[in-house]
Amino acid sequence: MWLIFSVLAAFSFGLRGILYHWASQQSLNRNVLLCGTFFMGTLISIVCAIIFHQEWTVSALIGVQMGLFSFGANASMFKGFAVGKASLVAILTGLPSVVVVVMAFVIWGERLNVFQLLSFVVIVAGILLVRYSNDITLKNLQGAGWGLLALLLFAGNDLSGKWTTLVDAPLFPTLFFMFTTGTCCFGLWWLKDHIQGKKVDEGKKRANWSERKTFLFGMAVGITNVVGMILIIQGFHLGKTGLVSAVVALNVLIVLLYTRFVLKDKFSKMEQSGLTMAFIGIILMKLVVE
Repeated sequence: MWLIFSVLAAFSFGLRGILYHWASQQSLNRNVLLCGTFFMGTLISIVCAIIFHQEWTVSALIGVQMGLFSFGANASMFKGFAVGKASLVAILTGLPSVVVVVMAFVIWGERLNVFQLLSFVVIVAGILLVRYSNDITLKNLQGAGWGLLALLLFAGNDLSGKWTTLVDAPLFPTLFFMFTTGTCCFGLWWLKDHIQGKKVDEGKKRANWSERKTFLFGMAVGITNVVGMILIIQGFHLGKTGLVSAVVALNVLIVLLYTRFVLKDKFSKMEQSGLTMAFIGIILMKLVVE
């Protein structure tokens, strides 16, 4: 069952990735956008917590840590897409599962058997092939620092999500604290921009996107974000941390399919090979589960 939750989370985060990448190319204030994204998560979480009568325990405060990690990761990824090379940033943000599987072993002693490890390697290799770009060189590393920072912070968020399942933290109160923390962080950054009179990100022309329009669009993006978080935490509850993280990282395939069928981009041979490997990895994972 964890595999189903993980695949659905990958699909949800893939939709989020499409919206993020498209928005990063627009002339708008990313902090307003991301504030709206996290605010929607806050609303959905508090409503669900009330509907399902979940308790507000101390363990739910782990959500504050998750919010800080998620704030830093999303800001870094968005900034990397805006100022750097998208393919390089995409490669780095596709690798948190490698950090996660190592840290899960160090912290909790989680071990993968031979077949699980093989599936993990095949999936990660497929992700790297899909995201790799032949025009990346040592002289063309714009956005590398932001991508690396996003990698580490996304890994921290995944590990924190697993931690909530180990201490039986209530799902929706935890997510409420996570999204509230993110909303406050991006809101304060937005306030700073507003005081400085900054309407769009550096390097962008003045936009016809008002702050209200940007915030509302961010709220729409927030639906995909909160659904993805609910699904991935369910996956962590039932499966091994590194495997769930690796499967969720396949959200890049959703973005790639979007570029192929909507933007009409053609797949390179390397992308085709990566897609094939990723699907083989999913099949192997399915066989391992069974």
